[in-house]
Amino acid sequence: MIKLYHCADARSFRALWALEELGLPYELVLIPFPPRALVPGYRDINPLGTVPVMFDGEHRLTESAAMGHYLGAKYGPTDLVVDAREPAFADYLNFLHMGEATLTFPQTIVLRYTRLEPPERRAAQAADDYRQWFLARLKAASTMTGEHFVCADRFTMADISFAYALLLAETLGMAESFPARLVPYWQAMQARDGFRRAKAAQARPD
Repeated sequence: MIKLYHCADARSFRALWALEELGLPYELVLIPFPPRALVPGYRDINPLGTVPVMFDGEHRLTESAAMGHYLGAKYGPTDLVVDAREPAFADYLNFLHMGEATLTFPQTIVLRYTRLEPPERRAAQAADDYRQWFLARLKAASTMTGEHFVCADRFTMADISFAYALLLAETLGMAESFPARLVPYWQAMQARDGFRRAKAAQARPD
């Protein structure tokens, strides 16, 4: 049984969404954020102290962008993964990792210095600098996407990775600054049954 440790709307949402899109059975462990401070013994589960962590039998994964690809590759075949023999394979990998490394990372600085640090340690200038960094990169990324999906002319794990960055940005109050091209894209991602099931799953009481 796949076991996912998850904080609501944290990076672990990528894995939860992927599980729902694939229709795989899983155990969801809902935990408070940040778990390294609020969940006793969490570093025994994930030495990094971060969220997510997912177990598939004896295998442990800690990188959210890798989880969807792993699940699709292992439990497929599925159109959610782009095969290396497909023309869109390079774009697929690029957007899969862009969602985390390029688009989510700067937002974590905004989150930390506007919400997580105690008031005396918050840094408005740093938060604003990284907010602008994220928005500039999102604008550039929007020129690289397909019309309806980021690549391959279909919904893939790369969309889950990329769209999660939009979810986090909306949480941080940046949705009004999304490039116009990404507004209908983000609306379509939220309308997917898998997205809605993932949202419902994280809202269930323990």
